[in-house]
Amino acid sequence: MTNLQIQQLIESEFFINEYGSTKLVETHISWVLLAKDFVFKIKKPHHYSFLDFSTLPNRKYYCEQELKLNQRLAPEMYLMVVPVFEKENNLSIESGSGEIIDYAVKMRRMDETRQMNLLLKKGEVGEVHMDFIAQQLAVFHKQAERVKEIPELNAMQADFNDILIIKGFVEKTIGVAKAAMINGAVGFSDDFLNEHFKRIIQRHKEGFNIDGHGDLYSQNIFLPKKYRPVIFDCIEFSDHLRQLDVLNELAFFCMDLEYYGENELADYFFKKYNRKNQCVFNQEDINLFNYYKLYRANVRAKVGALKAMQMAEGEQLKRQIKFVNDYLELMEKYLKEMAVKLSDL
Repeated sequence: MTNLQIQQLIESEFFINEYGSTKLVETHISWVLLAKDFVFKIKKPHHYSFLDFSTLPNRKYYCEQELKLNQRLAPEMYLMVVPVFEKENNLSIESGSGEIIDYAVKMRRMDETRQMNLLLKKGEVGEVHMDFIAQQLAVFHKQAERVKEIPELNAMQADFNDILIIKGFVEKTIGVAKAAMINGAVGFSDDFLNEHFKRIIQRHKEGFNIDGHGDLYSQNIFLPKKYRPVIFDCIEFSDHLRQLDVLNELAFFCMDLEYYGENELADYFFKKYNRKNQCVFNQEDINLFNYYKLYRANVRAKVGALKAMQMAEGEQLKRQIKFVNDYLELMEKYLKEMAVKLSDL
């Protein structure tokens, strides 16, 4: 679908009568239609190094994957995959007739005011929330399918080094210093993974590589007042990015807490989780955890830049560039901390 077709759909008489007025939210890879009671998520027809939504069969397949995988942690939220129809220039979704031009994941709409990233900004997230999330994740990780494929050094290096695709954009919009930092981070990552790859393989043999969530940060968590946390929007478009060491999964969440200045909360969560499902056994595991935090800040910066690259000039673009810069600064902070800690060993 196109931006124009999305607008035609949500403004159509069919959609308004069926679902009410709708707010459109865009990510770098999806259109998210927020209706009164439901949410429809439609994939943009993009092809990046890490995903391929360029064809209709691919988008259908990944909608089905998204439904199946997210029902593991959020069965009450993820409902079904529905088609988008076009007939004589009229668009409809779920029910209707005509040519199927796309597919959407239909979800139950949650209370957006309880999205964890918003609560973090208000200082309304505390240890009790960490207790619930640690318990939920510990159970999920224990039950998760173990990954049989052995980690590959070149693939892990390539995952980190993919940030180079935004280097030109960063140099143009933020400056040469941050672009140079990206180069330095890539070199550090290559060396670190070479040095610690034996332990990465050993952890795989010990069963710590799981089919997890893959995108575990606060924007993908609802904290209802009376119910357990709802963890949603796992990675469906890449088995490779979703299948990971438990430490990598937890590092994303802790990095995100630290992004909001909640370092003590991150420490509390990590210790709480480790008591429920021990995943750290020595200093090298701690080093790996810190490396994965660096990698996850890398991912957030890259995703933010890809979104910025789709924007026109204006205040929204300026805010998005600041977002990218914030994560690049967090990367720089982690690099300095790791360099000091490793030199002390």
